[in-house]
Amino acid sequence: MKFKQSDGQNQRIERITTSHLVVGIDMAKETQVAQATNFRGIVLTNQHLSFKNTIQGFEKLQRWMEGLQQKHRLKDIIIGMEPTGHYWYSLANWLAQKGLNVVLVNPATTKRNKENRDNCPSKSDPKDALVIADVVSRGYYYEYIRQATHFQRLRTLMNDREFWVTNSVRMQNRIIRWLDIRFPEYASVFKDWTCPRSIATLKEFPSPLDLKGQSTSEVITGWRKYMKRAGGSTGIQKAAELLSKAVQSVGETVALNEAKQDLHRLLEEYERIDGILNQIAKEIAALLGEIPIASQLRSIKGLGTIYIAAILAGAGDLTQYVHGRQLLRKAGLNLAESMSGKRKGQIILSKRGDSTLRKYLYLATLTLVGTNPIFKQLHLNNVQVKHMSKQKSIFKLLGKLARILVGLVHSEESFTPEKTVIPYTHAA
Repeated sequence: MKFKQSDGQNQRIERITTSHLVVGIDMAKETQVAQATNFRGIVLTNQHLSFKNTIQGFEKLQRWMEGLQQKHRLKDIIIGMEPTGHYWYSLANWLAQKGLNVVLVNPATTKRNKENRDNCPSKSDPKDALVIADVVSRGYYYEYIRQATHFQRLRTLMNDREFWVTNSVRMQNRIIRWLDIRFPEYASVFKDWTCPRSIATLKEFPSPLDLKGQSTSEVITGWRKYMKRAGGSTGIQKAAELLSKAVQSVGETVALNEAKQDLHRLLEEYERIDGILNQIAKEIAALLGEIPIASQLRSIKGLGTIYIAAILAGAGDLTQYVHGRQLLRKAGLNLAESMSGKRKGQIILSKRGDSTLRKYLYLATLTLVGTNPIFKQLHLNNVQVKHMSKQKSIFKLLGKLARILVGLVHSEESFTPEKTVIPYTHAA
């Protein structure tokens, strides 16, 4: 059997027949290993095939598979591999371009089936390839479908953005650590150290000793080197607070020159990364303008550009999904329950899906509950009338968001609050 990608491992849509050659491939950086079985999982070769991750290696694999098809008179072929790391991607695309049927196997499924054939926990590349082929022959896989160019570009941009966001957070944590050691009172003056006036302070007066002996006007003059509107009532107030805290500071002063050089480098790197993120944001916004369904998603108040981009990057073309449940499964947000006899275990999220998509769907729902009147009302009803916990309500609304997203792209309409049923909420 073959499972449909959008349904995870629930809906079977094509039967593996006696005419199928089933190939399992264990991926690695340089050398791949392939094993072949028939539809019953019986091995058809005396020895596995090893081939390089090059065009010559790919062609060697193709000749090997064609030889097995001729030898065993098998007209159909299905090729399975695990989507772990990034080594599988080039081979999967090459095989798909050749018109071959490529499918993916969940690594967790492979791990659980490793001992089925030989009742042994041993591990090797040939055995892993055979286990993958065996899993495919029993139907535990999903199709590999290449997304349209727009969605591949969007996924690349969002992956790039995730990398630079991680680096930005790392730089920010280092700067906060620096302030905690050298100027611990700083946070009481600037709640957000990334605001322009704070950045100007860190560049001109990084330590309390640099502020001692300065007047309010001199501090504002120093700020004007890095920002236009440095004065005003707000500027005077902040300068006075800063000078007051600097006099009382208990910050470390040993090796101060070296520490200030470190801060200077950290600020330079933070601003460089911030510029990269701004540029990526512009490119994402421009690319979304080329994707028709993105305009429909924008009609949901509170669903910003980054959330839309992250959802489309992780899920691909939403028109491929029939129901919101399939989107939840793609993100690993479907529910898993353990029951046996009278025992009823806790219901949890499966978390068997795209973790980045899962994160952004959750964050988008939190944002909508705070900014979108419809979701805010639904959340209040869940908490106050249905007596759900706030967290349970969020996940319930996450499912509603998934249904709305899929429904919008199929109806080709914008989001209309009037069509959403708003239950009456009793006063708390």
